[in-house]
Amino acid sequence: MAMDILHKVPVREQDPKVRATNFEEVCYGYNAEEAQLEAARCMECKKPRCVQGCPVNINIPGFIHEVKAGNYEEAAKVIGLSSALPAICGRVCPQETQCEGQCIRGIKGEPVSIGKLERFVADWSHENHVVAAEKGEPNGKKVAVVGAGPAGLTCAGDLAKLGYDVTIFEALHQPGGVLVYGIPEFRLPKEKVVAKEVEVVKNLGVKIECNVIIGKSITIDELLNEEGFDAVFVGSGAGLPKFMGIPGENANGVFSANEFLTRNNLMKAFKNYDTPIMMAKKVVVVGGGNVAMDAARTALRLGAEVHVVYRRSEAELPARVEEVHHAKEEGVIFDLLQNPTEILMDENDSVRGMKIVKMELGEPDASGRRRPVEIPGSEYEMECDCVIMSLGTSPNPLISSTTKGLDINSHKCIIAEEDTGKTTKEGVYAGGDAVTGAATVILAMEAGKAGARGIHEYLTNH
Repeated sequence: MAMDILHKVPVREQDPKVRATNFEEVCYGYNAEEAQLEAARCMECKKPRCVQGCPVNINIPGFIHEVKAGNYEEAAKVIGLSSALPAICGRVCPQETQCEGQCIRGIKGEPVSIGKLERFVADWSHENHVVAAEKGEPNGKKVAVVGAGPAGLTCAGDLAKLGYDVTIFEALHQPGGVLVYGIPEFRLPKEKVVAKEVEVVKNLGVKIECNVIIGKSITIDELLNEEGFDAVFVGSGAGLPKFMGIPGENANGVFSANEFLTRNNLMKAFKNYDTPIMMAKKVVVVGGGNVAMDAARTALRLGAEVHVVYRRSEAELPARVEEVHHAKEEGVIFDLLQNPTEILMDENDSVRGMKIVKMELGEPDASGRRRPVEIPGSEYEMECDCVIMSLGTSPNPLISSTTKGLDINSHKCIIAEEDTGKTTKEGVYAGGDAVTGAATVILAMEAGKAGARGIHEYLTNH
């Protein structure tokens, strides 16, 4: 394979027509030859901007240097100093706006494919049973972590490396949080990737107890006062779906994206009739983020004609460019600058269609994006038999309502310091979606690392 300094080594993918009918991973990733060729494009800058663009500050030139030399085990150890979930990050992180967005090589060509190289190293290390990080010498202190998602797993892993006795309490029957219930198999394989990354954290000595709902099974106050934990990190995510508040949202056949994806991803509804999901003919997904793309591409694989209805233009779509590209390739139809006003029901209270009004972009709003404005007289009806609302999520108030002294803001998010995760309750730290509202996996990991630093400082001084 010839070397091309200006362009990324292409990544092999499933054919769009084939992958639209299965749940197997879309992207095949690099093999060793491809990885070394891509690594050779890295300039190994003395002041690497890519590291500054990485929320968990991976030594990117360092691990790419090892890939270039064929030292994949060393590359894994370099990554392991900063990240507990590299096979996941290599697949789902928005590298184009983070590390790759800062890459010097991208000024006169395409940036180095940092995410695909991270994925290659992580997959190689799993296949070859490489131990990238070791647990620390026990220090006699116990920490409880609420939630086995990316924030909780990261915090737990970092604390275990420092010698803490860490137990994660997970509400669902399987660890992984949004990694198992939210992101589809075709983007993030559960057994091949997520289960192996969780095992890496467990091998650091972290214990995981599933089916424990903090706030019901046991409270944070009881963990601190009765169970002997010295500190608690809350990484419970944001799983409470938002709706539009339009007529007809209670119709049969209306799902939140959260429920739709959880049924398919965690409970395997697409192949398990014990966990049914509506097999619709025409699905409308309302929203334009990554979760909307996941829901749309999942519904397509279940055999439906799928429309994404979004009130702004393609330029404002919050989803990753790669996800939008894949969705279009597979046959998802985008109805942009349009907004639902009512869900129409038949005599059985089931979805039969949707009223939609066309929009145009006006002046910028508080987010900096141009505000969508209704075009008078443009309303029309679209037939459909299923609607999936993908409008974001907020934290479940169960934990905050059952914990004395734990303050939340107007969005029901836990109030915590950004650099340390410290909350208003002594000994309790928090991070990820429970603090910020729904965000990305890598930002949750960044918050998990901050929480581990904050807890370590707190327990070292107490």
